[in-house]
Amino acid sequence: MAESIRVTVLVENTAFGRHTLGEHGLAYWIEAGEHRVLFDTGQTPESLLHNAEHLSIDLSTADAVVLSHGHYDHTGGLESVLELTDKAKIFLHPGALKRRYSRQKDGKVLAIGIPPGMTEAHIRSQTASLAWTDGVTELVPGIHVTGYVHRENDFEDTGGAFFLDEECRHPDPIEDDQAVFFDTSEGTVVLLGCAHAGVVNTLRSVRAETGGRPIHTVIGGMHLVNASPERMDRTIDALRELDVERLAPAHCTGARAQAILAAEFPDTWEPTHVGSRFEFVR
Repeated sequence: MAESIRVTVLVENTAFGRHTLGEHGLAYWIEAGEHRVLFDTGQTPESLLHNAEHLSIDLSTADAVVLSHGHYDHTGGLESVLELTDKAKIFLHPGALKRRYSRQKDGKVLAIGIPPGMTEAHIRSQTASLAWTDGVTELVPGIHVTGYVHRENDFEDTGGAFFLDEECRHPDPIEDDQAVFFDTSEGTVVLLGCAHAGVVNTLRSVRAETGGRPIHTVIGGMHLVNASPERMDRTIDALRELDVERLAPAHCTGARAQAILAAEFPDTWEPTHVGSRFEFVR
């Protein structure tokens, strides 16, 4: 019997309609049969919890919580989620717990990592199970996270001035960046956090992992906000080559890149905001 999968955007930069809150961050709620997965937790618990309540989503029912990477705008609600559920298994790459920094255009350095209190010891004290995702890992039946994504092309980078130290001497390769994917009757669906590994690297990695299955839908942050014209051109070429049929960029993709993608893929691109729901059948 066919099973439906629903993806609801819980946190995103934009919100439309009554009572939902937008913020610079991302979180998804995935419903697959009897299973529930929370992918990322937004920047603040206030937005995550408010939007979940408004959208009639009970975060305490999560079977799994997975982090795309250890930046503040994807991990800020984790503490509140841990307080809500004692059954969810937590999935993250070991690198997600590192201290991280970003150098702004004016030279100012900001701490952008996971909240300081979110240490391995603390997470383990709050949950029954913590799993490291170095490679492809099944979250619940049929839904996987990529783990480390290999960087194979020469035109994608992490998308910004990211560092592992406050003095900005050691660039951060953001090796913990990972995406969620699952199969449907029409092809593979990929949910991106920020795609710091590169959206093209990520999609090609997923296609290789799934034995060449077509990628039908891509949703989420593509971190093209600082992309050069060459990177944009080559990303567009790759998306055409991959023949993605549904493209829903969000969060860190950037307004300019969103406009370009919408113009290049008018029949494929669609807006994504808090409350957006995507339905699939597998």
